[in-house]
Amino acid sequence: MPVSPRANPVGPTGPEDAARPVEPVGPDDSVILHTTDNGVSWITLNRPRASNALTPDQRERLISRLLEDSADPAVRAVVLTATGRAFCAGADLRVAAAHRPGPPAERAAGDVARVIRRGAQRLIGAVLDCEKPVIAAVNGTAAGLGAHLALACDLVIATEHATFVEVFARRGLVPDGGGTYLLPRLVGPRRAKELMFFGDALTAAEAERLGLVNRVVPEAELAGAARSWSDRLAAGPTRAFALTKQLVNTSLEMDRAAAFAAEAAAQEINMTTEDAREGVASFVERRTPTYRGR
Repeated sequence: MPVSPRANPVGPTGPEDAARPVEPVGPDDSVILHTTDNGVSWITLNRPRASNALTPDQRERLISRLLEDSADPAVRAVVLTATGRAFCAGADLRVAAAHRPGPPAERAAGDVARVIRRGAQRLIGAVLDCEKPVIAAVNGTAAGLGAHLALACDLVIATEHATFVEVFARRGLVPDGGGTYLLPRLVGPRRAKELMFFGDALTAAEAERLGLVNRVVPEAELAGAARSWSDRLAAGPTRAFALTKQLVNTSLEMDRAAAFAAEAAAQEINMTTEDAREGVASFVERRTPTYRGR
């Protein structure tokens, strides 16, 4: 039975997983938990008392983990989740204050933009550019950068009590962390403006209706749902998934001719992989394919 995400990481459970050591991520490995199970990398934000608000150090560790998973042939899918009652409350502004440029009078032109590019936008880019499918298992509130972190993932599963909040306007801020890129592509410009202007909390059911969430499940079923999908992805044609992800992510920035050309080129590349040959052979031989992610 899956462990409740309110108290524990949403990830592999059971006697075998309980014995598996959690891999250290840095000097203080408690803020991010990580384990790999059956080709799936489970990354868990673990600052529940701070609603999993991201510190700069935690953000850098998360980016590093995503880059490693992207390049590791043994990893074939990624699940991003959290402990406690919140998925991620955004950037930890109290900790981040020490890393921010000084008062306006002391800032040079470009200081703030540089911080955003090197910080929040790098994190969202690491999710979008990860060559493995990334599932967000949203166990609670996802606000600000936390909402964008979830929405940047390829698939989103949320518990019934999860909420998504664009909090920037409430604080007199412009959305960052890729929000103005992601939301219009997911829900259209008018709905994106509504969410960003008013900053109202969006329930999981409303997010599912708008297409921001793939599935809404009871709290006790979140771990099982994430495991089911990630196991299916880990058993699939990994390189084909990577190329498909790239095509879909860039499709709205292309005209038809460019999109068709990119699609044909991707298929040309994919046909050189072992998994493509296995897929065709299994069809001809009328058997279930066995993909190896190569």
